[in-house]
Amino acid sequence: MKHELLVEIANQPADHPVDEERIRQAVRDVLRAEKIAAAEVSVAIVDDPTIQALNARHLGHDWPTDVISFLLDRRGDHLEGEVVVSIDTARAVAAELAWPAEDELLLYVVHGALHLVGYGDDSDAARARMRQAERRHLAAFGLEPPWDESSA
Repeated sequence: MKHELLVEIANQPADHPVDEERIRQAVRDVLRAEKIAAAEVSVAIVDDPTIQALNARHLGHDWPTDVISFLLDRRGDHLEGEVVVSIDTARAVAAELAWPAEDELLLYVVHGALHLVGYGDDSDAARARMRQAERRHLAAFGLEPPWDESSA
């Protein structure tokens, strides 16, 4: 594989067009920031029933979620992975937070890409590091997420 960052987008719900180039750029930004020189990453935008089935099958959680990442291969500065995000969850959460669903979806993509490169969120310290990285990557798009830091 040549040294390039390939990002494929599969937008399954036809009723919600997405800015594929924006999503592609967000994934590439995360990869470059973590010194990944070559990558093949797919991003699937799905509905809640689809992500719930994946969540149940792969993680044993029988409920919809916002994002699931699958690291398929990582050797040095080469990475292969998949990020699956729920447009339904993005719409619902965005409405609660009073910010655009497209921005919430971008947050999920960034979060999933950060998981691929090794960020976690299974402890308070890891969650804080993840939130800081999310903010940094979203700022590149002129976005500041509307979270309450005390809940981060």
